[in-house]
Amino acid sequence: MSFKVSENLSRVAPSATMAVTQSARNMLAAGIDVIGLGAGESDFDTPDHIKNAAIKAIKDGKTKYTNVDGIPELKAAITNKFKRDNNLIYSSSQVNVSPGGKPVIYNAFMATLNYGDEVIIPAPCWVSYPEMVKMCGGIPRVVTCDIDNDFKLTPEKLEKEITSKTKWLILNSPSNPTGAAYTESELGALANVLIKYPKIMVLTDDIYEHLIYDDFNFHTIAQIEPALYDRTLTMNGLSKAYAMTGWRIGYAGGPEWLIKAMAKVMSQSTSNACSISQWAGVAALNGPQNFIHERNKEFVKRRDMVVHRLNKIDGIVCKTPDGAFYVYPDCSGLIGKKTPSGVKILNDIDFSKLLLEGSHVAVVPGGAFHSLSNFRISYATTMENLNIAMNRISEFCKALK
Repeated sequence: MSFKVSENLSRVAPSATMAVTQSARNMLAAGIDVIGLGAGESDFDTPDHIKNAAIKAIKDGKTKYTNVDGIPELKAAITNKFKRDNNLIYSSSQVNVSPGGKPVIYNAFMATLNYGDEVIIPAPCWVSYPEMVKMCGGIPRVVTCDIDNDFKLTPEKLEKEITSKTKWLILNSPSNPTGAAYTESELGALANVLIKYPKIMVLTDDIYEHLIYDDFNFHTIAQIEPALYDRTLTMNGLSKAYAMTGWRIGYAGGPEWLIKAMAKVMSQSTSNACSISQWAGVAALNGPQNFIHERNKEFVKRRDMVVHRLNKIDGIVCKTPDGAFYVYPDCSGLIGKKTPSGVKILNDIDFSKLLLEGSHVAVVPGGAFHSLSNFRISYATTMENLNIAMNRISEFCKALK
């Protein structure tokens, strides 16, 4: 007898970033010297004061089930963080803690989307947004944003995409994959459009909030437009700035009815996030923050080197991003060229595949992010690895005819 997955799941694509990362791991396991620039994961370690808080929690026996959507101490730390960093006031009943950033988003969609509801997603976008919408029965409306606007959604494009079925708008700033971030005035212009459509909710993914450079001033949309406060889910997490990807703590602040609905989803799916990770999260948010600034200095050095090296390659153009730890170069100048063995590059997927096979550098093709002729590089690795990778990319491109 033949069994099949559900029709709903068959509409969903696997994560391209995880696929690239796994391919690189497989090649490394086979003894091939691969440099992986695909993973969205800092190479810095979790700070010691956070680790020590987790060890103390284990020794103190804090290893039992917790409240479904977070321990009171972590919720208090999150409300303090929102007030301190974003001038947003949330009560503990307006805060959700989930086992990672992805579950925050998935739980919000599962709690609110009916079949046929639409979600506006500016692209290039993180690979999981459209797929999670599909999994929850919604329809992703992926909106291509031009490089001339730094890949950011404009008010004109937003209004054009709104229909009677629009349920959510997703904003991600700084962005994965482009690193572009919305200024205060740009968010204000989008807010002016949203105010006219009171049934549309906003999910703002601020996971890269603290990874910003060149004196960029971060804002989140509910912070600058109070009229959107009651229909905005401000999502964040500990993975990126605190180097806690494996600890799996995501969180959000939003309207109480939505937070309760998300907890209901969790009560029948994941239950609570890891108790030990939650206590580590308390230490992360309440503890010293200066290490973030120090690490950002290193990220800037890496970013600037990678952008400079890429722009020296004929056929590649790379903008300097505002934040996160990605660059998103345009490789359209290489499309149509052939490798020394005669294989023609037809698109960004071919470029990335041939680069991995021929030069052992793993990058993510732009198609994974719903844009063409680009690829994403994560510079969250050592300067030594980045220099070697840039040498290999340069040699690979020079060899194309």
